Amino acid sequence: MKIYIIAVGKIKENYISDGIVFYLKKSRPYCEIEIKEVEEEKAPQNLSEKEKKEILRKEGERVLSKIKKRSFVVSLAIEGKEIDSYKFSQFIKATFQSGYREMTFVIGGSLGLWGNIKKQSHLNLSFSKMTFPHQLMRLILLEQIYLAFSGENHL
Repeated sequence: MKIYIIAVGKIKENYISDGIVFYLKKSRPYCEIEIKEVEEEKAPQNLSEKEKKEILRKEGERVLSKIKKRSFVVSLAIEGKEIDSYKFSQFIKATFQSGYREMTFVIGGSLGLWGNIKKQSHLNLSFSKMTFPHQLMRLILLEQIYLAFSGENHL
C-alpha cells in the first residue's frame, strides 16, 4: 500500500515539520507514505478574481503532473464530504481492498485548490467546515492516516 500526499508549498514551521516526521515514522509499519511538494505561487493581498483563478490554475497544473493515473485521488476541500476518524479508517481500508494499490491525497495552497482537480478526484473530503492553514493540514492528515492503520481511532 502506497499513499502519496501532494501538497502546494513548503513547510515553514519547525513544529509542523517535527510532527510530520513523527507521524511518518509511526506509519512506516503499516504503509509507505511519500510527500510531494509543488511550488506555491506568490499571492499578494487584494488579488482580483481573475488573478486568483490564474494562481489556482498554475498550482493545479503542477499538482496534476504529480498524480499517477491509477491512484485513487482524494482532494481535501472545505466543501467536501465530512466523515469521522473511524469512517476515514474504514474508507482507506475499503479503497485498498477494492484493488487500488495507491491513494493520493491533495492539499491545495493558501488560496485553496483548483476546481479541475476537485472535479477529477474520486472524493472531495473535508476535515471540518473550519479553515486550517494548508501546512497544518498536512500534519492533521498524516495523524489521521496513522490512526486509520494503527486502529487507535476506535475510542
